[in-house]
Amino acid sequence: MTEPVSGSNGAYAAAGVSIEAADRAIDLMKGWVDKARRPEMIGGIGGFAGLFDASALTRFERPLLATSTDGVGTKVAIAQRMDVHDTIGFDLVGMVVDDLVVCGAEPLFMTDYIATGRVVPERIAAIVKGIAEACVVAGCALIGGETAEHPGLLDPDDYDVAGAATGVVEADRLLGPGRVRPGDVVLAMGSSGLHSNGYSLVRHVLLNTAGWALDRDVDVLGRTLGEELLEPTRIYAKACLDLARDDRVHAMSHVTGGGLAANLERVLPVELGVSVDRSTWSLPPIFSLVGEVGNVSRDDLEATLNCGVGMVAMLGADAVDTAIEVLAGHGIPAWVAGEVSVGGEGRVTLVGDHR
Repeated sequence: MTEPVSGSNGAYAAAGVSIEAADRAIDLMKGWVDKARRPEMIGGIGGFAGLFDASALTRFERPLLATSTDGVGTKVAIAQRMDVHDTIGFDLVGMVVDDLVVCGAEPLFMTDYIATGRVVPERIAAIVKGIAEACVVAGCALIGGETAEHPGLLDPDDYDVAGAATGVVEADRLLGPGRVRPGDVVLAMGSSGLHSNGYSLVRHVLLNTAGWALDRDVDVLGRTLGEELLEPTRIYAKACLDLARDDRVHAMSHVTGGGLAANLERVLPVELGVSVDRSTWSLPPIFSLVGEVGNVSRDDLEATLNCGVGMVAMLGADAVDTAIEVLAGHGIPAWVAGEVSVGGEGRVTLVGDHR
């Protein structure tokens, strides 16, 4: 996190930056950062750079480093309006580390960046708490980061978060399009909800146009709208790494912005195609709600939201039962949703209707 500084600076405080508040935030977050460690992590917060013992990579014959960076997007606006800040970190970590694991890479460490109009120590500590807890779930270390106070650029209670992670995969275990074969099965993994994509559409439809309040009880959701919108992103990292140990698993796709079809096409060879059958799963209520209330077409929903599928694996048909069992052990529902076939020019076709 931000390196500690001490003392007061009257001129800086008059400009809207509180050094004391930053120091207090660091004190509050230390305990959470300590929980998100790996044995290879050297030192703690307070330095100019995070340190990771790279000798751990000597266990690899040909280690390939993988890196990913992302943010949370406008979901932070929901957290700010609800004044709940300790879950948004799961969205950040999920968006970053699950982009790494699709190639079979184990996430090693992560750094975060929090920009805010005013440092409120308890709020910053809550954000970092969520990031640290999510790193534990993902199996990576929270090795460092930065908290920046930007008065005049951001309103006092506004903030944004971003992060980056580094992982490693053995070269001959790299997953991707080159491994995908005709006859491979498309295994869908259930999402926990909206995850962290499409919130500009969701907010426009439900909050701005329909005028729904975040504390509105929605029967079809079984809870308030705000609780549904703030549901943390499911983190698939450890489950997918367990899957990747099986040679029969060939590729994975993290379903984020662009929806299921567009993201699955990113790991599909141009000479093959995929047909995904919607009837293999029920559309979760939040997605139906956005479509119905906003009169949003199915094409637009599927091009923007995950529609209930957060991750996909393509694997040999003889590996399906084992894969579903592995995922169930991690609490992740999974089902066969389609098949890879010759032709199709690298395209994914969605067929059928949700049950």
